[in-house]
Amino acid sequence: MVTDDPGGPDSSRSGARREPAQGVPLAPLPEHRNVNTAWWQEQWRRHAHITTPLRQRGLGCDIEFALSSFIVRVPLADSSYLIIGPPQETTLNAPFGDPEGWTVTRHHADHELFEVIYDSAPSAGSGAPERPEVRHGMSATPLVEAIDQHLARLGLLPGPVSSARTPLVAAAPERHGPDASDPSGDADDASVYPCGDALRALTDRLNATESHADAAKLLHQIVDPDNGLLEQLADFFEAAAEKAKDAEQDDAFDLSYDLDDAAAQVRDLGEILRVTEEGMRALTSPPPVPLPSRALPRTPRLPPPNPPPAAPKSARPPRR
Repeated sequence: MVTDDPGGPDSSRSGARREPAQGVPLAPLPEHRNVNTAWWQEQWRRHAHITTPLRQRGLGCDIEFALSSFIVRVPLADSSYLIIGPPQETTLNAPFGDPEGWTVTRHHADHELFEVIYDSAPSAGSGAPERPEVRHGMSATPLVEAIDQHLARLGLLPGPVSSARTPLVAAAPERHGPDASDPSGDADDASVYPCGDALRALTDRLNATESHADAAKLLHQIVDPDNGLLEQLADFFEAAAEKAKDAEQDDAFDLSYDLDDAAAQVRDLGEILRVTEEGMRALTSPPPVPLPSRALPRTPRLPPPNPPPAAPKSARPPRR
């Protein structure tokens, strides 16, 4: 059974829901028969970077399959609902859970309501102007921020959201209990490490791809100088260094220096690895090795048949 709470799989359904930092109850997990299926649990894990911050805002979420990809469905208090997913008509060949961009639309079950809240997918038309959010691509942070702002204007957000909290931070539920300091965790606590889960999923895709061009696209997500993982990791270490300085202690400043050094080393690593993307794209897969032809077994030659016995010679008359 799916769980994102160390207290057990049913703790969020029995009313013992964790209180996020902003004071809004964590929305419970959905209840239907698909929750116990492997495909639903896998898609729930793949979309955790979106569903978890929304649930921490008190918004219930579910995973459904639409025309050509999986979507996140978010019911709202006024009987309307949000649909979060890739553009259905342009992702027939795209891997599930990894679109080029996200769209967020609001619908109503009783009357015709179609409202586009966010759309970071590239424009399909050649001459169509690009929307400002296209630059965000697959990033969940601006997506959730757009939902926050829109639902707040409509009065449909269950509670206030601190501007300092981002979906990346909110995607990691706090751990409670006597073993909360144990960094090892176990298989049931995998959802408390959404960043590790996302990178693990990226590694799985890299292992599964048979194209060097596709492998280069995955490398791009790591080494891109603006939005790649290494650049974001360097920013994270720099932010941690600034946070350490707030303590105004000697040890805090030493820690900040170590974190700044880590950020610089990560950026240096990004510079070194930046060429790997083009190098991977330049590779070509070797042609399949032809299987050796199997010669037919040679039939052993049979010995020639024995000649028939010679007829007895007739007796010659005596010579006179």
